[in-house]
This record gives sequence, structure tokens and C-alpha cells, in this order.
Amino acid sequence: MDKKCSREESSWLEVEEASPCTGKKADKASIANPRRWSSGANAVAVALIMTIPPILFIFSGHLDAPAVWIKSTVAGLGARGESSKKKDVLLGGLLLSGFDQQSCASRYQSVYYRKNMTRSPTPYLIDRLRRQEALQRRCGPGTDAYRRASDRLKSGQKNVDTVDGCSYLVLLSYRGLGNRILAAASAFLYAMLTDRVLLVDRGKTMGDLFCEPFPGTTWLLPLDFPLQGYKDLGEDAAESYGNVTTLRNETGESSEHRFVYMHLDHAASVENKLAYCDDHRQFLHRVQWVVMRTDGYIAPVLFLNPAYKQELHRMFPRKDSVFYIVSRYLLHPTNDVWGMVTRFYDSYLKGADERLGIQIRVFVKDDKPVQHILDQILACTSQERLLPGVLPSVGGSRSGEALRPPPTTTAGARSKAVLVTGLNGWYHDSIREMYWRSASANGEVVSVHQPSREEHQRMFHRMQDMKALAEMYLLSMTDKIVTSGWSTFGYVGTALGGLTPYIMIKPENEEVPDPPCKRAMSMEPCAQGPPYFECTRKEVDKLLDTGNLVPHVRACEDMSWGLKLTEPISEKDV
Repeated sequence: MDKKCSREESSWLEVEEASPCTGKKADKASIANPRRWSSGANAVAVALIMTIPPILFIFSGHLDAPAVWIKSTVAGLGARGESSKKKDVLLGGLLLSGFDQQSCASRYQSVYYRKNMTRSPTPYLIDRLRRQEALQRRCGPGTDAYRRASDRLKSGQKNVDTVDGCSYLVLLSYRGLGNRILAAASAFLYAMLTDRVLLVDRGKTMGDLFCEPFPGTTWLLPLDFPLQGYKDLGEDAAESYGNVTTLRNETGESSEHRFVYMHLDHAASVENKLAYCDDHRQFLHRVQWVVMRTDGYIAPVLFLNPAYKQELHRMFPRKDSVFYIVSRYLLHPTNDVWGMVTRFYDSYLKGADERLGIQIRVFVKDDKPVQHILDQILACTSQERLLPGVLPSVGGSRSGEALRPPPTTTAGARSKAVLVTGLNGWYHDSIREMYWRSASANGEVVSVHQPSREEHQRMFHRMQDMKALAEMYLLSMTDKIVTSGWSTFGYVGTALGGLTPYIMIKPENEEVPDPPCKRAMSMEPCAQGPPYFECTRKEVDKLLDTGNLVPHVRACEDMSWGLKLTEPISEKDV
């Protein structure tokens, strides 16, 4: 976090005790390991806290930081003392113990803010993760193997038969944050399937958003990566999969190329999408460096490749759990982001009986608010009984009429906290005002909260990306969720929490669709640009409904040409 806190940063959460502008030292409460505290331990901890302010004053440079940190820490000790059930912070073996909890609090603390895992990792998947971690350590940046591979790439040396047993997948940072997160999860799955070291282009914000997922190594592409111009590679590059496979003889040697570029944008050409069908044994396995660019979630397409069928089934018997499990392993927000998440949750969402998330993405010019989107939100939440109606306004007394007393709320009334995320604040303000001006019809106490209102999306903007990631994680902590169709932001927020969303269909002609929303078939994100050919035939000139090739890959609810993983056996129960 920058030493000087800007007005932009401090306005994200307007709560004095929850101000993010307290320096990194002020986050010690949020990174403490949640467990039961005895009264004696509390006393010792409080005594220790009281001795630390001078030190904090010296090193933080913020006059108000010690007081805020003391209040937050003491309150946290009492709240966590109420926890009577120890949770499995390792998620059934999905995570490794031994990471420094102070450097990445979210890795072991997020379990206390979420429901128990709805899908469990298989022993085989856990074993594959341990193998991938070993590969990342043995071949990753800083090792002799990586140095030799980088030297060969820089010199242009060819005819490399995966020297040192190390091959690499470089993921380019591309488009919005939701796209980048879906791409990272997809690339990690592909790296595991093909025994490659995953290295992620950090762009401008990756290091500020996520902790290192692998022990003893980094997943960030070194700044001195020797491939010149790699960030500018495009579909027409000579090294693109489409060009390389078109020009080479089918029996030729792929090792003639020092790297191959996989352009898997949603609008990629058919020739480049043939990369989805590569079985990695006939061609790509002899290429030491593969550079990938994608703007979405490609896991459903990998399930259509016969070469990966058996391995994917062993890793994910439940096909509707891929992103959910992968993200719980791979994606851990940094302390700065996690602090934003926990402060907002504890301030506004924690005490509610039920939490409802509403994620709003409007595909209109200038991101201006429009009435039909608000109408669609209210129609959806009413249809699905997610929000209560409101009583008509009482008004003043008329001549000859007795004045009706205003409705009262009993002390034991059920509370519902509504989390609204979106670029514009008008939708939040409208819903909040509706429940402020009128009482709910069922007596529920409804509170409405929105962490930020940026007005316009700015890609690779550090603070906006941090806010966006925090909001995705807050959405994942709700009990039920409504999302906007086509939105990768909504896909991520839903799947992080293992939630089956109500998806608002993208409106046409500025009219509310009928029905306004649909319950999704699974929690999985939608692959928005899949191929339309079958891998065993590769008849690229024939359009094929790839949503009918296997029972666990279906057309998306919000995008008929997209593909989505689901679990056919329990589809109605998800």
C-alpha cells in the first residue's frame, strides 16, 4: 500500500474503524489466526497491544493508526472468542500448511468467512496439486533449469526436447479483471494437464491482488523474461498455433519452434481454436515454451478433448466444481485486498440473518443508469422471492379518516443485508430508498450496501482492480446471488463462493426480459467463445452444437453459443 493514502483509497469504505488508510501494520487483527481465546490469553494479548503503539507510531507514519488498530484488534479478540467450532483451514488437504500466515492472511482465514466447501477435492486431485507444486519449485524462476530454458529462448536455440524435464506456459495479462481471473484458473488447469510450469504475466496489478499460490517459488513471470515483444503477440503472429500447424507437415517436428503462441481469445479464428484439440503428445509436447492469451474460461472446452477425458474425470468427478475448487487453491487475495473484504463484511454483512448479493453490469454506452435494468432487478428479486415487497405509503390523514400508525418492527425481526456491486451507484440508491421510505411487507429489516461506485471501468488500474477483487470476494460470501448475464465479474463472484446464481438475461430493446432471470444449472462460469467443431474430426468448415457432445457440457443460460460445465445427475438439486 502506498505510504500516502489518497482520497480515492479512503473513500472505499466510509467507516472510521475500518479505514484502509492505516498502513500495513494496522492489518494485524485481520491476519490473526481465528480460534477460541481464553480470558487469560485475551488479557495477555491486550496488554501486549497496549505496548505496541509507540512502535507503530515510529514505523507507520500515521498518527491515527495505533488507536484504530487497538480498537479493531480488541474487538476482534472478543468476536473470535465466540467461535466454538474449529474449521478445516486446509480444506481437506487442498491447501498446504506451512505458509507464512502474516504475509497472506486470506489463505487460512477465508474459511471463517465462507460456508463449508460444497464440493470436496478428490485424493487424486490433491496428489496432482502436490506434483504441480514440485514441478513449479524444480523448474520455476530462480532455478538453474529456468535459467537454461531462458537462455535457450533468448538465443533462439531450437530442437529442444524439453531439456531438464521442464516446459513452460506463459499466460498474458489481458482485458478486465474478471477475464484475467477466469484465464488464470483455466491456464492453471491446462498447465496441470500438460505438465507445464505456469508463469503469469503480472501486468500492472497482479502482484497487488494475489498471494503466491505455490510454496517456495513464484508464479509471476520474471521482469527480465527474454522473449522480446511477447506482450504484443496477436492472432497473425508467425508463431501462432494456427500458422504453425498450417505451415508444418503433419509429421514434421514441432521442436523446430522455440515457442508457440496460443491465441484463444473468444473471437479467435478457427485455425487458432484448433489448439483446443491438440492432445499435447503429437505436437506441443516438444515445444518448451508456450505463450497463451485468453480472455475467458476455457475449462469446458478442455473437457471436449478426448486426450484429457480420463485425467479430468479423475481430478473432477463432479464436473460442476472445477473453478470452485481450483480458485480455492490458487487465488488468495493479498493482505491489502483481504483487509478491504473483512472490514466491509464485519461492518455491514456479518450480523444479518441472510445476505443477498446483486451484481450489476450494464452493457450500455457510458455506463449510465437505465430504468429498465432497475425494473429487471426488482422483477427478478420479486419473482424468486429474494427480496420482500414494500407496504404502500401511509401518508397524511384525509378528512374523516383516522391516521394509520406507521408499521413497527419487532425486536426479533429477521434481517437481510443486500450487497450491491456495480460501476454506478444509482441502482443501490434506488433500492435503499425504497426500503427507507416504506416498510417491508413481511416485516424483514432490509439494509442495502455498496462498497464502491467507480462510474467507469479502468483496466489495470491498481486501486480499482483491488476494489473489484474485494467486491468479488464479498459477493462470494453471500447466501444467494443475482448476477448480470455475460458478466465475467458475476461469473467469478458466483463461482468463488460455490453459489448457484439467478442470472439476469441481457435485455433487448431496453425491455425487461420475460422471465427477468433464470436459476443457473450450476455454479460454473460460461466459456464465451468455444469452438464449433468436434476434436476427433476437426471438420472446421461444419458448424456443430458442441453443447450436445457430452452430458456435462451444456449451452450457457445467458449466452446460447457459450458452453458451461454442469453435473447432469444432480442438475436439479444444485
